[in-house]
Amino acid sequence: MPSLPVIGLLGCSFLSAVQIGRVYDMVLHRGTTAKGIGLVVAVVMPLFLLGAGLGRWAAEGGIAWEVMLASLLTLTGVATAYLRRQPLAIFASQFAIWIAIVVTHFSIIGAIALAVATVVAVLVTREQLAEQQEERERREAQDRVQTRARDILADYEETGQGWFWETDRRSLLTYVSPPVAKALRRNPDRLIGQPLTRLFDLEDTGDEGERTLMFHLSARSGFSELPVRAAIEKEERWWSVSGRPIYDQFDNFVGFRGSGTDLTERKRSQEQATRLARYDALTGLANRLQMSQALEKILSAQAEANRHCAIMLLDLDRFKQVNDTMGHPAGDALLKQVSQRLERSVGKIGQVGRLGGDEFKVIVPSKTSAGVLQDIAREIIHSLSQPYSIDGQRVVIGASVGIAIAPQHGKNSEELIRNADLALYAAKDGGRGRFHFYSEDLHAEAEAKAKLEEDLRDAVANEELQLHYQPVVATATNKIAGFEALLRWQHAEKGWISPERFVAIAEDSGMIQEIGEWALRRACRDLSQWPDEVGVAVNVSPVQFSNAELPRIVASAIAQAGVRASRLELEITESVFLGDDEGTDAMFTALKNIGVRLALDDFGTGYSSLGYLKKAPFDKIKIDQSFVRGMTEEGSRNAAIISSITSLANALGMDTTAEGVETHDELDLIRDHGCSHVQGYIYDRPLTFDVATSRLAGNLVAVAKGPKSNRAPRQKMLRKTVLDHGGHIYNGTIRNLSVTGAMIEGLWNVPVGTMFQLQLAHDFTITCTVRWSVDDRMGVEFANPLQKDKDGQITALQGAPPAHLKPEEMRKAG
Repeated sequence: MPSLPVIGLLGCSFLSAVQIGRVYDMVLHRGTTAKGIGLVVAVVMPLFLLGAGLGRWAAEGGIAWEVMLASLLTLTGVATAYLRRQPLAIFASQFAIWIAIVVTHFSIIGAIALAVATVVAVLVTREQLAEQQEERERREAQDRVQTRARDILADYEETGQGWFWETDRRSLLTYVSPPVAKALRRNPDRLIGQPLTRLFDLEDTGDEGERTLMFHLSARSGFSELPVRAAIEKEERWWSVSGRPIYDQFDNFVGFRGSGTDLTERKRSQEQATRLARYDALTGLANRLQMSQALEKILSAQAEANRHCAIMLLDLDRFKQVNDTMGHPAGDALLKQVSQRLERSVGKIGQVGRLGGDEFKVIVPSKTSAGVLQDIAREIIHSLSQPYSIDGQRVVIGASVGIAIAPQHGKNSEELIRNADLALYAAKDGGRGRFHFYSEDLHAEAEAKAKLEEDLRDAVANEELQLHYQPVVATATNKIAGFEALLRWQHAEKGWISPERFVAIAEDSGMIQEIGEWALRRACRDLSQWPDEVGVAVNVSPVQFSNAELPRIVASAIAQAGVRASRLELEITESVFLGDDEGTDAMFTALKNIGVRLALDDFGTGYSSLGYLKKAPFDKIKIDQSFVRGMTEEGSRNAAIISSITSLANALGMDTTAEGVETHDELDLIRDHGCSHVQGYIYDRPLTFDVATSRLAGNLVAVAKGPKSNRAPRQKMLRKTVLDHGGHIYNGTIRNLSVTGAMIEGLWNVPVGTMFQLQLAHDFTITCTVRWSVDDRMGVEFANPLQKDKDGQITALQGAPPAHLKPEEMRKAG
């Protein structure tokens, strides 16, 4: 039996060893010092005590030395195995056991052996520690690489730009990135085991996308950047999905692995680019390219019966004035409203597009009767002519429509568009706010207009334009108070050209600025040679009014002529108020500072507002002749309107001039309603400067002369007609028309009293009698007045005009 000291050493060793787990937990997360203390307490001390106890027990003879050594060797082996991969702890445990034997049984040989063993152990331990350090660093490096890759993938998934997925061999999900589940508003765990196709809305993706994805999954073939729509309710999101099949080491198919990226913004950009390429950015209507493609598709149809269509070209009347006076933003806002009205007017019967600027096109892609096309054109003109509200301002424009029908008017797009364009110009030349079908004689008209523009440029350069002066008579004294300066042009070959023709050309071509300045200076120069109590009125176009140099030009013209500024009156139309901005007010202020008089011309015809009279410093209101015409007819409200205007002008201290007075009954009514001035053929037509000067040299009293009453109002136009006289057929062209008669061009020196059957339309013929004839023109009176519809349009003109007969056809008919 061991002695008490041996039992004490072995007992203390046992008690210390029992605490090894607790000590390990205490020092596991502490520093090096704490871990060193723990090593001594839990390893060194128990083994030292155990070695000392066994050594003393052997010395006392309790156990044999061989048993002790075997026990110690077994114990060191167990300690080494237990403390594996911890060289320092192994060294400490071995050292603690054998140092205890040396201490209890000291001998020189034992001490030397222990020292040698210690040195060897130290060297081995250092090598092991170095190897462990290298291995630890290598493992940490590998961990960092794996962690970095994992973090990068996680960060990439979190951005939402890309994600990853994996399926088994049945195309059921085994992994999907969490952001995908979040986007789908699903629990990520719930998606595992679901089909891959559950992530997508293949019905909305389209048949092509659905067939492609299902084909690749069933064929086990890779696919790349396949666009699919995400299965997200009430949100349009698109993904680009790529995938490849994966196989195990035995080449067995085990599923798919792939990735996806967000395609939404790119798809929207592509759609936007496509839309910009095919749609007008401002109005949202089809653009020129799409309309051209649509027309080409119709005209190139395989079946000839499907090549029928009609196109309408539209041009807005007075739109340029809106841009010039209110600015381009207001013009853009107006174009948006126009496009909306245009789509409502055309409806589903045709396609509407914008060609650019204020030009629009309508394609009616079917065989449509002329009557239906007329109804559409009337509805378009009526709708677009209704007032608009732009930035709180009331704006009124109009529209002109040219119509061409395929294949009658052209079998290819170029020819059809050219002919529709010619019809549009004919509609505008006819007074705007009209529609016109293409006819063959329009080519000659277009060539004539181009030649007229060229001649007008030459006339401006060579100072061939003239100013004629129409007297303005004061109703109180019956004396000439002044003249209105009117442009005239006598062409070297064609004679006198109507101002309505060449002024419109000047405005369209941009020559109006130069012509307007010339007229202003010429009128002031002529004014300087007339009596001091006589003034002159000069028209100022909206384009001139918007020119900041206008006050300087006016002051210069007055100074050069040496006349009083108050003798010059500038006539300004209401369209200058479209902008109603500071520039307009500044222009009025600058002109009034010069001292000239200002007259509001054509009052009541377009943009009338009492606010204009309140703000603008006008000296006179000119009542448009459209109110004078028909004022004496029974039931007409024109007289009441004129009375209201004159009363308003008198209250504001302004003069009034009634324009276009031609008959005595009109003059009497004008005087009765208090107009201060009268202008019209009742007193005189426009006079040359020499004649006007001679007229002023005598008595300024003006004598009214003219018919007692007026004839029916006439409508200018350019319309084909066919005349039948006793079976002889003649081609003619109507230049103007009223309900009671017309002026026809094309027949030479027709005797007065000749009767014709006049064909106004394919389905309408009326009897007429020639009342006057000059060269190739004649005036005819209808046997019965023509009828008008509820909109005031002559019903006989609603049918298509008759086609002119060829010479051989006329001979055959005769």
